[in-house]
Amino acid sequence: MADRPVVLGHVSGLFGVKGWVKVYSYTRPAVNLFEYDTWLIGRQDDTWRPFRVLDAREQGKTLVAQLASNGAPLPDRDAAAELIDLQIAVERDQLPEPDDDEYYWFDLIGLDVVNRDGVALGRVKAMMETGANDVLVLKGDRERLVPFVVGEIIDEVDLDAGRIVADWDPDF
Repeated sequence: MADRPVVLGHVSGLFGVKGWVKVYSYTRPAVNLFEYDTWLIGRQDDTWRPFRVLDAREQGKTLVAQLASNGAPLPDRDAAAELIDLQIAVERDQLPEPDDDEYYWFDLIGLDVVNRDGVALGRVKAMMETGANDVLVLKGDRERLVPFVVGEIIDEVDLDAGRIVADWDPDF
């Protein structure tokens, strides 16, 4: 898991006729995707191919990028079209280290969640942004939504042990 590329977005469409692509970023703010000058493009179950970002910008509400493969820019729409719906990733060591009590969502997915009494609440299957706070989506005997508020609801996150301890009633 730790050596697998981290997905930060996907190629969502074509832009113009000169090989540019539209991209959708999962980063916040979205333009943070442009901080990486090399992207790995592919699928998680497949081979990743490196692409150099030659130019990138906001185009209205859309993000667009000109990419190069093997040192040469993508020459036209046909070459760019092969990338549509593929994921954009970077190597984990390219990401900045999170601050204390901050976590990357992809590190939380798959962790087991227990309450203070050791009662299993489920496994993190997804994260959800609500505006007020992030929420753990747990799959277990039933689906649970647990606010991810460190220090109030979340007592401990132990990435090495693969476990989160929460102050949460199992009946809720």
